[in-house]
Amino acid sequence: MRSKTSRGDRAGRGVRTERGPHADRADRADRAGRAEQVDRADRADRAEQVDRADRAGSPSVIRARGLTKRYGDVLAVDHLNLDVRPGEVFGLLGPNGAGKTTTILMLLGLSEPTEGHAEVAGFDPTRDPLEVKRRVGYMPDDVGFYGALTGRQNLRYTARLNGIDARDVEARLDALLDQVGLLDVADRAVETYSRGMRQRLGLADALVKDPSVVVLDEPTTAIDPAGVAEVLDLIASIARERGAAVLLSSHLLHQVQQVCDRVAIFVGGRVVAQGTMRRLAEQMGGETLQLEVGAQGSAEEVEPALMSIDGVREVVPDPHDPRLWRVTGARALQGRLAAELSARGIAVWHLRRIGDDLDEIYMRYFAKEGPGDDGAA
Repeated sequence: MRSKTSRGDRAGRGVRTERGPHADRADRADRAGRAEQVDRADRADRAEQVDRADRAGSPSVIRARGLTKRYGDVLAVDHLNLDVRPGEVFGLLGPNGAGKTTTILMLLGLSEPTEGHAEVAGFDPTRDPLEVKRRVGYMPDDVGFYGALTGRQNLRYTARLNGIDARDVEARLDALLDQVGLLDVADRAVETYSRGMRQRLGLADALVKDPSVVVLDEPTTAIDPAGVAEVLDLIASIARERGAAVLLSSHLLHQVQQVCDRVAIFVGGRVVAQGTMRRLAEQMGGETLQLEVGAQGSAEEVEPALMSIDGVREVVPDPHDPRLWRVTGARALQGRLAAELSARGIAVWHLRRIGDDLDEIYMRYFAKEGPGDDGAA
């Protein structure tokens, strides 16, 4: 480990730019690093858009103020404040029993709050539950269909229940089945579908009425990894292409990070934090940050170059990957570290702020607040 006080006069030493013996390994890692950076850049751009909308006070299609639910002595949801805007995927994140499903039931008008109020698509779920149901597509954690009926027949039944004009039904069902990738199996009995196929059919079912709000309760439970990727892509398209507000509850952190623009972290029936991943990390991070850095060059070249940058306080090798370094320094360092290394003749192929991953953010909040014991759903 090197610190600013121990580097001596190495800060002024020139840095060679020849390829070190590990350059081929770095080149192979470069492609994976670039793909990861593109994915992170896309999420960062989306997060910036959401932050701007937040600051601008964009109108909410789901709004809750002081929403509270008690079951006897058990406080299941504790004075929840929530805003979800059109075109975004908002995640309710927390362990089983944290209050996520109870919150959803109150927003749908299926459970009456003890205190507080909510507004969904312009209506109070307690006073106007039918108006809310007309505008909200809902997929519970365990989707139920008539197994002997085909996928198309199940959707046709939902369309009839929602009063959709019979002249429009077939074209709409074909479009939905195509969107969720089930058009080729639409006329097979649902009892022959896999769990992932039933989940995709559940998404189509939630979209039959062309809702402005879509609520999904644990939509990827018990699905294989390939099925999860398909469902997450579909969820993202609902918000991006249809402009619907998507409220998603889950306890699966990695999946939430992949698809959600903002999250609310539930602990013991309370929302202890909400916002974009970037904003949550900044709230917990203070004035110091840690960066994970991958740079081309030998350790003898990269370490002193990192230590020579103003604001760097400590540089240590990553304990799991010898190609990476963990750099601790001032918050302003993130925006200029790559440029500083480039000026010293060292190319950066990977740069990530440690603590921005949702699992890291969540564990810090969860450890701070404690798990609670409220018996919420």
